[in-house]
Amino acid sequence: MSDRSSKLSVMEKVGYSAADAAANFVFMTMVLFQTNFYTDTFGLTAGAAAAILLWPRLWDAVFDPIMGVLADRTETRWGKFRPWILWTAIPWAVVMILAYTTPHGWSMGALIAYAAITNTMLMTLYSMNNMPYAALGGVMTGDLNERTKLNSYRFVAVNIAQFIVGGFTLPLVAKFAVGHDRAHGWQMTMALWAVVCLVCFVITFFTTRERIKPVVETRASPKQDFTDLLKNGPWVALVAYTVFNFAMLSYRGGAHYNFYHHYADKAAMFDFVAKLGLTTPDAVPLPGVLEWLGYIVHGTRETAGTSNVADVFNSILNMAGFGTTVIVIILTTNLSTRFGKKNVIFAGFALAALNAFAYYLLAPTNTFGMLELAVIGSLVYAPTIAPAWAMYADAADYSEWQTGRRFTGMVFATIGFSLKAGLALGSASFLWLMQGIWNYDTAAPSAPNAVHGYFVSSSITVGLMFTGAAIAIAACKLNKALTLKMAGELAERRQKAGMAA
Repeated sequence: MSDRSSKLSVMEKVGYSAADAAANFVFMTMVLFQTNFYTDTFGLTAGAAAAILLWPRLWDAVFDPIMGVLADRTETRWGKFRPWILWTAIPWAVVMILAYTTPHGWSMGALIAYAAITNTMLMTLYSMNNMPYAALGGVMTGDLNERTKLNSYRFVAVNIAQFIVGGFTLPLVAKFAVGHDRAHGWQMTMALWAVVCLVCFVITFFTTRERIKPVVETRASPKQDFTDLLKNGPWVALVAYTVFNFAMLSYRGGAHYNFYHHYADKAAMFDFVAKLGLTTPDAVPLPGVLEWLGYIVHGTRETAGTSNVADVFNSILNMAGFGTTVIVIILTTNLSTRFGKKNVIFAGFALAALNAFAYYLLAPTNTFGMLELAVIGSLVYAPTIAPAWAMYADAADYSEWQTGRRFTGMVFATIGFSLKAGLALGSASFLWLMQGIWNYDTAAPSAPNAVHGYFVSSSITVGLMFTGAAIAIAACKLNKALTLKMAGELAERRQKAGMAA
């Protein structure tokens, strides 16, 4: 477990990235589509769907610190955190399919119970896998630049996964639904994604190593760990930032899905995809991979309202956004080294807030404006992703710097708590606000009042959430000077103790 080398091979960086790519097949499906899966396919009311989205994720948030305690105290020949990735791989794949399976002929009460149980199981397995995975990145190397590079690799992989999920899920669902129904489409698509997840988890387990051990091993009680965390000012600010950030992501996912499916003009979307050569007036399937992936819109401009044009258009914008994110992450690897992680994140979120507010200026027919804002939003948000996760590791360093004890698992578990709480509040709040302010009825998703709600939610509300995150990160004192000072002093302590730096 000890290794004096702080440098990581390309193979290890890529291998580490695979598990988070896998996690994002669940995470991005949840952020982009789960709200509407429960209302449009599963058949739940807005209130029932909000409860299903809220309570399992809040339980998951509560379970994260428990998982942090378990992970910090796990001792195996493979390390503390790495084994959990392997142990949870098969259960994850099975439950992932079950969570997006719609039972037929069940009563509403039974459906609600099934959705609650399977979603809770999926969120629990997510914690058991992803919390130790996140902590693993903090103990693979103690070098700040290597951590940033590791997270850059990680989030390139993450955004490739997000590109696949955002770009291919809806067309595949529509494709697999042909001759069956939308529920069958979801089940088959998630089965495909589950196999991908299983393979990626195995790759991560066999290609990574844990190197960093604290100068003083964790021997205090979980209560003492949490008490010490409350004294960690940067951690408190990062918790607030994380709640705003992930509430925004899940809120925006539900809002944008409806924005593109009910606010945007379907005839204008048909014109957009027609310019890309993705339409045909014939009902007969065309040969080729695009047809297999569900990317061909059959029909005419006049029949666009009953076609899959919204699924295709939404997916194209998702791919444009995630593709931009991947490129920007690659090109801005050294940005935080030059300007500091905190400054990069603050600037990105401030600009992203302005970009979100600009959605209020879009007319339903302005499809190219929608594309432009999707790309610009990704352009300014992308540089913030890797530095934010590196700052969580810095917060663990801050605790060790303060107390002489390192409890990486607890730091990442409580960050996980705020992440899951943000996701839960974002999804539920979207449904609550839609129902409470705009009288949203899941049986009438295209009603004028609901459409106006999607419009306001996608612009003003999302912009305010970005603003809240920017204010929170501004309050975090982990600037460039402090992180360099901590890294130097901790490296010196570890060297004196004969540990890996």
